[in-house]
Amino acid sequence: MGEIITANESAIRLGCFAGIFAIMALWEVAMPRRRRAVSRWVRWPSNLGVVALNTVLVRIVLPTAAVGLAVMAREQGWGLLNQLLLPGWLGVVVSMLVLDFAIYLQHVMFHAIPLLWRLHRMHHADLDIDVTTGARFHPLEILLSLGVKLAVVAALGPPTVAVVIFEVLLNATSMFSHGNVRIAPGVDRMLRLIVVTPDMHRVHHSVIVRETNSNFGFNLPWWDRLLGTYRAQPRDGHDGMTIGIEQFRAPRELWLDRMLVQPLRATIGSYPLSRPEGDA
Repeated sequence: MGEIITANESAIRLGCFAGIFAIMALWEVAMPRRRRAVSRWVRWPSNLGVVALNTVLVRIVLPTAAVGLAVMAREQGWGLLNQLLLPGWLGVVVSMLVLDFAIYLQHVMFHAIPLLWRLHRMHHADLDIDVTTGARFHPLEILLSLGVKLAVVAALGPPTVAVVIFEVLLNATSMFSHGNVRIAPGVDRMLRLIVVTPDMHRVHHSVIVRETNSNFGFNLPWWDRLLGTYRAQPRDGHDGMTIGIEQFRAPRELWLDRMLVQPLRATIGSYPLSRPEGDA
């Protein structure tokens, strides 16, 4: 089964992306959480355009990426898990936890270092938050994130199937957690014990600095709770909160050409964790 999954990794990821995207988009139409500030016709072409650009870029630069490195690590005996005699299922569980924690730490790093924040803020500069925001990342951030992931895979030596499952889950939960979907409060409270929910992650997209610098998790909510970066609700409520950052608030900034050059424009502002916290 593992070999089948690995051999069809690209098709599996594309199929899961398309399926989850369709489900979330329909859910957003049927049960939206917030009123839209900007039309989909303004935001979606550029958000989906950067997804297509990132997909092509990664396939050109590193066509096999993390899954290929996991195969190589297994063949060469690289990484911690390839030195331990763990049951297969346990190796998958450990790998999923370590990879998810690494993504959490990487996310914090992109908020902490001003130069990296310049790249990451394109994700936060969206004036609405929905399923497309979950894949709206600057191409340079995508390449740097891939480098971090490759380093973790090389050091850990995870089972190849675990890397494939993690990649699929990361895409799926990113689209879910960014969804503009309504979930009953009681259900949300239960869900956020095991997964990052849309209401939990939406706080992270608040224009208020201390809220932007909270709820960094993508898949699992536990790291935020354990490390003190968890914030349950936005100050102004989900209906009243402002999405985005203090810069790039004109609708023209939502176009792809402006998105790609955002790292070179405007000041850093007060968002990086290394800067004094403000209310902006």
